[in-house]
Amino acid sequence: MTCILQLGPLTERFDRGLAAQHEVLPIWERDADALLDQHAQRIEVVVTSARFGCTAQLIERLPNLRAIVSFGVGYDSIDVAAARARNIPVSNTPDVLNDCVADLAFGMIIDCARQMSRADRFVRAGEWPSGSLPLGSKVSGKRLGIVGLGRIGEAVAKRSSGFDMQVRYHNRRPVEGSEYGYESNLVELARWSDFLVLTCPGGESTRNLINREVLDALGSKGVMINVSRGSVVDEPALVEALLEGRLGGAGLDVYAQEPTVPQALLNLPNVVLLPHIGSATEETRLAMEELLLANLRAFLERGELVTAV
Repeated sequence: MTCILQLGPLTERFDRGLAAQHEVLPIWERDADALLDQHAQRIEVVVTSARFGCTAQLIERLPNLRAIVSFGVGYDSIDVAAARARNIPVSNTPDVLNDCVADLAFGMIIDCARQMSRADRFVRAGEWPSGSLPLGSKVSGKRLGIVGLGRIGEAVAKRSSGFDMQVRYHNRRPVEGSEYGYESNLVELARWSDFLVLTCPGGESTRNLINREVLDALGSKGVMINVSRGSVVDEPALVEALLEGRLGGAGLDVYAQEPTVPQALLNLPNVVLLPHIGSATEETRLAMEELLLANLRAFLERGELVTAV
């Protein structure tokens, strides 16, 4: 039976099913150092997620590690370079979460523009009889900028067609055959956009990509939506822009130091704050679990991964 090191809990269904088929060492239930001292030589596979990652230090500590199988599309929290240096393949769970993340991004566009979360709080607090909210803004016909026109970005752009929005995008290079306008200069894309949606990968190559210059270009009427990674945004610059009114609003599902959310954002009426729920639907989480297990099964049976990164 394969010895698997699991770095964090997923769903009860998944954890139970994995343990029924393999020898699983759940690292969060034991003293990690003691567990590794006892079992490091036996561990062949690491099961992890975008949240829990896998460090170079842990990879180094597992001399017989053969594969890292991860739950989630992002893998910036996994030291892929360290794994590749030892020819250890890494997998993720792409595609199956595209629709749900895009749905959430578009939901936040509408929420920020029409102040739905703010209006809900307004009614629940009993404030409606004594006044009304400031007017929101229209979504239909507006300009949508997308940072990272990958699978999720494409899904967001597709949804915009129902709102007659103009779409432009920024990538490191143009997407061949794309029907949307390409903008090589991120600041210019932000200046053009009413809504700027971030769907790019995390990691060092995109760290603080959305900086003060980009936020100022988006401006006092612009709205930024982040469903990518918290590291993509210079979070202190974002907080300052919102507090000073240099940015119109933001919808955030991800943060620089999750689950910590900057205190200054909590009482801002023009910010929608979500707890990293982009893929959090029954259907998508089940599909992600099944794809992770398919990767694990394929590796153990054939030495291959279905969705290697």
